Amino acid sequence: MKIALASDHAGFGLKKEIAAYLERRGIIVHDFGCDSDASVDYVDFGAKAAESLAAGDCDRAILFCGTGLGMAVVANKFRGIRATPCWNVYTASISRRHNDSNCLTLGGRVLTPAEAGAIVETWLDEPFEGGRHARRLEKIAALESAKFRD
Repeated sequence: MKIALASDHAGFGLKKEIAAYLERRGIIVHDFGCDSDASVDYVDFGAKAAESLAAGDCDRAILFCGTGLGMAVVANKFRGIRATPCWNVYTASISRRHNDSNCLTLGGRVLTPAEAGAIVETWLDEPFEGGRHARRLEKIAALESAKFRD
């Protein structure tokens, strides 16, 4: 598995912790930045990682900012991305089982490394249940393809 990572300054420290965890699990990590805790715009880095995921260059993505919310907004602008901000193991489990989340967003200002590690572990290991949930994802994909009028 290959996972794209990206963060802003507020998520940088947590990204480093999770990158090390992923590498210990034998997962290939492609880090799209940032590279320090100096202030940057999360949009710039989240978009690079989301683009890589949408293009199929990575299997999944994990994005980090202060809360995980901004990165989710950015990632969900890309076709085929189902970015889910998660704040505990339950939301991580549901994001995979029901939403087939392919992009996890986490907050460096709201999660400890231990909490984030448990969330990531769950998110990596939970399978998608399919069934009625697959039907719902098909409807979401149709929305992505729809042309809306003003």
